[in-house]
Order: sequence, then structure tokens, then C-alpha cells
Amino acid sequence: MTTKENILPLVYTIKERCRICYTCVRECPAKAIKIVNGQAEVIASRCIGCGNCVKVCSQDAKQYYKVMDNVLDMLKTDNNVVACIAPSFPAEFSEFVNHKTFVGMIKAIGFSKVHEVAFGADLVALKYKEILRDNKLQNYISSDCPAIVTYIEKYNPDIVKNLIPIVSPMGATAKVLHELYGKETKIVFIGPCIAKKSEDVEICEVITFRELRELFLKLNISPENTTPCEFDEPLGGKGAVFPVSRGLLYNLESEDDILKSNNIVADGRLNFVEAIKEAESGLSKSDLLELLCCNGCIKGVGMTPSGKTYTQIACIKKYANEKMENFNLQSWQENIERFKNLDLSKTFEANDQRILFATDDEITRILKFLGKESKSDHLNCGACGYDTCEEHAIAIYKGIAEQEMCLPFTIEKLHKYNSELALSNDKLANVQLALRQSEKLAHMGQLSAGIAHELNNPLGVVIMYSNILLEECPPDSQIRQDLELITHQAERCKSIVSGLLNFARTNQVRYEMTGIDSLINDCLSSLIIPANIKINVTKNLTLTSLLLDKEQMVQAITNLIKNAMESMQEGGQIEIHLEESDEKIHISIKDSGTGIPKENMDKLFTPFFTTKAVGKGTGLGLPTVYGIVKMHKGDLLVNSNNDPTKGPTGTTFTIVLPKNKTN
Repeated sequence: MTTKENILPLVYTIKERCRICYTCVRECPAKAIKIVNGQAEVIASRCIGCGNCVKVCSQDAKQYYKVMDNVLDMLKTDNNVVACIAPSFPAEFSEFVNHKTFVGMIKAIGFSKVHEVAFGADLVALKYKEILRDNKLQNYISSDCPAIVTYIEKYNPDIVKNLIPIVSPMGATAKVLHELYGKETKIVFIGPCIAKKSEDVEICEVITFRELRELFLKLNISPENTTPCEFDEPLGGKGAVFPVSRGLLYNLESEDDILKSNNIVADGRLNFVEAIKEAESGLSKSDLLELLCCNGCIKGVGMTPSGKTYTQIACIKKYANEKMENFNLQSWQENIERFKNLDLSKTFEANDQRILFATDDEITRILKFLGKESKSDHLNCGACGYDTCEEHAIAIYKGIAEQEMCLPFTIEKLHKYNSELALSNDKLANVQLALRQSEKLAHMGQLSAGIAHELNNPLGVVIMYSNILLEECPPDSQIRQDLELITHQAERCKSIVSGLLNFARTNQVRYEMTGIDSLINDCLSSLIIPANIKINVTKNLTLTSLLLDKEQMVQAITNLIKNAMESMQEGGQIEIHLEESDEKIHISIKDSGTGIPKENMDKLFTPFFTTKAVGKGTGLGLPTVYGIVKMHKGDLLVNSNNDPTKGPTGTTFTIVLPKNKTN
């Protein structure tokens, strides 16, 4: 006998194939799918065996429990194994001219008898009629679909009492076969439903039509090498239409009854859940609620996926019509009379798998974390597999869903990570550039120091003797003019050598406590500011003084302000802004000039690089500033734009200094 315990899990995941699409979550009416590290896992205790997840998984990551090898082993060791076939077989095996070919192929596998479950469906329909006639309870629920029964037992246990206490057609057929052939007879059910595999009835094994096709292929069984034969009696009647929607009611009602009946039919994932909710809340009232988890048994997961719905329905009707045309009513009635007293009763027990809902506060907290501050933020897009954002939040609270399943949340998180990564890349690029500059300047500094040392002495001699000769020359002498030119150019060379020494930083930093206001005032007072240039100073500081070498820092800031003024020949504005962080002070000099071309950015601190005209500068200004800042254990940052289409042009140099670092 098949039991629920010995075949769990009924559905399982091949993790290597799972692509994190959440389609299975969306299609599972029981929400029995748990997402763990992006992988979908079936929660066996919550699964109802509907197989929706198997049907919708395009990667075949969801698979169901198969027992073909068990059946073959059983046939090898026992010559009295009986097959019973679900009435949906015409929809699956429509390629055969008639059902006798199909029956002959099944017997060729090794089954001693082949029966149709349609007769069991006839018996079940008669029992339903008796119950509906003799009882006045409203909202009876059909119990022929095992997935529906399991769903109610687990998720609507309060209405388990409404399930009609009768076995399914498969269970009824098993009882008939045991009556015919004895209790020791082994029975194999073949049909479209995997939920049948976990139904507690007198069946040894359950295989699907898809598994049956695999058996035909494995054993090389075809219509050409088998002998057609009829189903073994008792044959079914109107039970042949059981697999289609309303099939049970067709079997229950006469034509007049259909117009007068107060029965409701609901099939499919969404419809049956809604019908149960309405019945449980008392919104809908009916004599019988016929529920099918699939859109009719012809859409069970054990059917070949490529089957066309309306073609399948037509095949069922065609087979049923042909059956009724040649129907032996007397033989059928005799068999019904023979087995009508079989005990087809069954009890159902609540197996509550509901998880207590989170409190409103907990749901709100989770939603806020997902960026859903208000109702307008609830997109209810369904990308996570849940119909609403609130349902997703509850699933997160239950531990069966993850925050990353929310697509808008994940996209926002990705954008944030991209921004942080871009910022990190910018910082890394700046550090790499600074490192290259430091290496370059270190070598240039050594060279500059050597050159300055070698030139200072001869320049001093030239200047000294030029001045002596000037004192001895008459005022109007041509030689005096030549000597003045020599002296002037020698002084210019001395200034350049002095710049080289400043760049090389051979002198030491003499730290002293310096007032910040005094520092900025000294910088501005040493400059001649053109009338067409405005300088604004703003501060956001609690600090009033700083340890630094005032003379050198005045030189650095003055150099930057001079450069800013020279970039604004037509006039403009310079913003000097001071602010502080926990460990640093930032001094920014921002101009509204023409900006620096991108190709020149990595050359800014290279000695002797300048864009000024010949004789207008040596190109030692920025390297000198860089050296002074580095001697203060600080950083010199630059940001510039010379493209008006990208915004206002201009350049910002920022000196970043430690607040109280003296070594």
C-alpha cells in the first residue's frame, strides 16, 4: 500500500538547474516553496502534490517521485499484478486508433489484468447522490481530487468536515479489484496525477502516463508488436467523462437536474483557492462544491506537456460517446448492483500547516526595510512569486522567502552597490594617480635638488661679480646695460633654482599653531586681485587654529588662488570654502574659469609642465603646492570641467590636512 510517509518528498529540486525565477513560488497554491540562498526548495510537509511547480519549471529543475523500476521489479516477481487506468487516457494517447490497442500494450508490459477507473467513478457518483439526497449540510466538497483534499486538511482544517467522506474513483476501483481477485492482489494505478502517489489507498504503486510512455520505450512495446484487447470487466459508464471540468456533475445529474441544481464547479490554481475561501467564510452556498486542483484531470502534471486542452477534451468526449453507443447497460447495472454495498467510506483528518501571521508591526518593519514606506510603494508586481508585497513580507517573516526576491528592492540595492563601486573605483583611481605622481615627483625631486645645489654656487658668483662691475661702470655706459641684463637674468635663474628647492622640499616643515582666519587673510593680502574677479570665503568649522608651517601653507594657497585668477581672464568668481570632518580639514579653492582639459589632468603635478605662454611661468607652481601639502601629511585633490555641455566650467583644488598631526 502506498503511504504518504514512504515517498516524501513527492516533488524535489535539482539545484544545478534552478535559475532563481520564482515561477514555482508564484504557481504553488500552498506556498510550499522555500527560497534558501536563491534556490527553490519544496517543503515536503506543506506540499499538496499538485505538481504546478513541475509544470511551470522551464529548466526541469522540479522533478517528481518516479517508481517505474519498482513496477518492473514487481512484475518480475509476481504474475498477478493488475493495472487500473484513469479515464483521462484518451486525452494522452490520442495517437492510437482505438483504446484496445492501448490496453494490449499495457498487458504486454506484464500486467495480468487491465481495468478502467471509470467504473470506480460510477460507484463514487452513486455514493455522492445518496449523501446529497439524505443530508442537508450545505457546501459539501468533492473528495475525488487528492491535491484538494490535502490542501483542505493542511490549510483549511476547519472545513475538513465538509469533505464528502467517500474514497476517490481510484480508491473505489482498488476496493472492487480486491473484491474480485483477493486482498493479496497487487494493484498499479496509471494516470495523470502525481498527488495520487501520496494518497492513502489500497494501491501498491502509482505511475503517470509520462512514466508509462517511458516504460513502452524502455521495453520496446508498440502497436505493431502487441495484440489489441478490451478492458477487463467491470467496464465503466458515464465515469469516462470524469477527467474534464464538471465531469463529476455530468455523472450525478440528469439533464433536468443540471438546470435546477445548486452545485458549483471550480478548477485551476486560483479558482479552487478562491472557492474554498468563499465557502469557508459563508459567502457562497451550494449543495456540492466540485473542486479540481488542475483545470480538469487532463491537465495533470503526469500528462505530456504539449497536449492541447480543447483537443484533449474532444478526445475524452469522443471516447465516451463511442463507449455509450455500444454500452451494455444490463451488464453495467449488474456490476453496479454487485459492488454497491462495498464500503467506500473514508475519513479525513486535519493536518494544520498554517503558520501564524506576523503582527502588523513586524510586517511594517519588513516592508520598510524593503523600501516600502507607504501603500503607494506597494507595487504588487508579483515578480517575487507572491501576489502582494504584504504576502511577501509575511513569507519573509515565516522564513520561507528572502528579501532579495523583491525585484524593485534588488534593483535599488544593485544601483546602490554600483554607486558605491563607482565611488570606490574613483577613490582607487585617485590613489593610483597619487602614487604615480609621488613616485615621479620623488625622482624629479632628487634630480631637482641636485641641479639646484650645483647651480646655486656659480649663480651666486655671477650675481656678485655682476653687481661689482655695475658699481664700477659709468651710468650711461652700454656695458652697464649689458651687465644689468646679465644680473636680471641671473636673478631669474636664481628664482627658478629656488623653485626647484621648494619643489624638492629639502627644507623642513616648521609647525606652529596658526589661526585659520589669519592664514586666509595673509593669503589674500599678498595678492593683487583684479576688479573683475570676486573672492568669497565661507567656513563651516568649529576649529579656529591648526598646527602647520604657516609660511609654506600661505605659499601653497596663494599659488592655487593665482592659478584660479589666471584661468579667468574675462573675470569670474573664486569660492574659498573651509570645512572639517572628524580627522581632517578641507580647504577648497573653486574658480569659474575655463577648466582643465581631461588630457592634462594627469600632468598637473609634473615639474615644468605648463600651459602658459613662454616666459609666463616655469610649471613649478602646482608641484611645489603638492610637495608642501605632502610634507604636511595631507592630500591635494582636483576636480575640473572644461566642457560647457556637461555643466558650468571651472576647477576645484582641495587641500586636505590632518587636524593635529605633526609628524
